[in-house]
Amino acid sequence: MPDSAPDFDLRAFQKALVEWFRREGKDYPWRRTTDPWHILVSELMLQQTTIPTVLGRYERWMRQFPTPGHLAAVDEQTALRSWEGLGYYRRVRSLQAIAREIVHEFGGEFPDNPEGLKRLPGIGPYTSGALLSFAFNKAAPIVDANVARVLARIDNYSVPVDSTEGLKYLWTRAESLVDPEHAREFNSAIMELGQTYCRISAPDCLLCPVRSFCSAEQPETLPVKNPKPEITRVEHHDILYLRSKSILLAKCPEGKRHAGMYRFPQREDDHTLSLPHVLKQTYSVTRYKVTRYIHHVTESPAFQEGEELVPLDKVHELPMASPDRKALNSPILGKLLDQIR
Repeated sequence: MPDSAPDFDLRAFQKALVEWFRREGKDYPWRRTTDPWHILVSELMLQQTTIPTVLGRYERWMRQFPTPGHLAAVDEQTALRSWEGLGYYRRVRSLQAIAREIVHEFGGEFPDNPEGLKRLPGIGPYTSGALLSFAFNKAAPIVDANVARVLARIDNYSVPVDSTEGLKYLWTRAESLVDPEHAREFNSAIMELGQTYCRISAPDCLLCPVRSFCSAEQPETLPVKNPKPEITRVEHHDILYLRSKSILLAKCPEGKRHAGMYRFPQREDDHTLSLPHVLKQTYSVTRYKVTRYIHHVTESPAFQEGEELVPLDKVHELPMASPDRKALNSPILGKLLDQIR
């Protein structure tokens, strides 16, 4: 802790935070279980996805894949299709890789120690800490954006939290704070504190259950972060080609962001660019702001690698990223599709 911080009573802090969580902690489905598979699924779903979106999908997804064995047994396209609407599809690929490792190398049981968890593909410090504390109630630290904000304010820590120095500090500090007897509740509590009273803007310091332990002088200015990269604007031109109750789609190759998923074929040739577009979309992907135009072509284009005509009655079975699925379901494209059905 910084030298300027007040005397810090660790046990009193742990007690105050846990007791507050027991009174006010929100009831989420993943908090009603200690099954490590269910907890792992919730953690990956919650990465870069809002809680309301996950609440709308979590239980339905768990009914489809209640154990690692269920996900391990299906092909990648089925897994990707199940994740549609949640975005960042590398997460479901990671889940499937973990599921197969659990089934084939661990007999269907999750390891309950850091060494065993490190053997699972894609399990980093945060996910390991979440599994150890939430599933096994072991005193393991977790640091996400909410926890980082709470720690930076409590300690009045002004080093950028996304720097190497800042990250090292936060993980060391989180490890020193976690309640060894109530790790599950403590880690849930410190995350929820960052979602509620210690929120990004306008923190409610007056009602904060651990305000007496906080040394922040200007909490609204913390945490400090390095400057964000500038938003890059990009423009895509795709084609809509229909023939004999089929639509031309492209399967994204391995190594690409949407590998294994289907999308509208992309073209940048003069002929396509000269055609009027039938649909315009705008959406954001990480630091990119994308404007996508879809052009209706009536003459057969030269098929490129990975492109194929897919029967319209089979399209719903294919995994597609949200922008492509939304385009297909749009009223404008719907009219064109109805004409050849």
